[in-house]
Amino acid sequence: MSLKEKIDKNHLPQHVAIIMDGNGRWAKSKGKDRSHGHQEGVVAVRKTIEAATAIGLKYVTVYTFSNENWNRPEEEVLALMELLVTAIHRETPDLMKNNVRLLAIGNLKRLPQKAYDTLADCIKQTSQNTGTTLILALSYSSKWELTEAAKQIAQDAVDKKINPNDITEAVVSDHLTTKGIPDPDLLVRTGGEKRISNFLLWQMSYTEFYFIDTFWPDFREEELYDAILYFQQRERRFGKTSEQLNL
Repeated sequence: MSLKEKIDKNHLPQHVAIIMDGNGRWAKSKGKDRSHGHQEGVVAVRKTIEAATAIGLKYVTVYTFSNENWNRPEEEVLALMELLVTAIHRETPDLMKNNVRLLAIGNLKRLPQKAYDTLADCIKQTSQNTGTTLILALSYSSKWELTEAAKQIAQDAVDKKINPNDITEAVVSDHLTTKGIPDPDLLVRTGGEKRISNFLLWQMSYTEFYFIDTFWPDFREEELYDAILYFQQRERRFGKTSEQLNL
């Protein structure tokens, strides 16, 4: 029986978040420069989304570029932005063919205009697709997101749009870039590191974590399905006891 056949389609994670780590180390191991690793990383995204759509995953968020990544060497940042534009142009027809909707979260205004416009155009083109939703976390960090939410809520309080006593977890969630998107059920991080790197801190309060040594460019459907099978073996208690869940 294949890994795909072992998956219980009635117990899928609704939302899988992925930290795509290891492009640079993968390239170094091949004797190539970092840009080659990033290019192969795009292939891994395509293969992962194909695998996700094949089993009916609803949401996949990939940590594409963090706010902290702006501090990398300028040459690498420019190359990544060009790769983003090229990849979106190249992948849009497949997104349409596979009924995939594209969204993006993060400080998108910081993107170069060409990258921003290309992204916005693809989001518009795929907006009516009803299959898997692919979310690119671009120019994103959770601390930035929470800070922006705090500013907006504070301004709403100053403007008398909300009473401070009425600020709830739901209110905070509604001021995040992920508004309307379910919290991740499963986080997958490739590359062997075991940290979450300022990614979806609010949203991952009850997320199951799955860490693997595989570098991102080598990630394929087998790795995704392994992660989902791991998730399906977990008992998600959300603060309750096992006995309460079995009542």
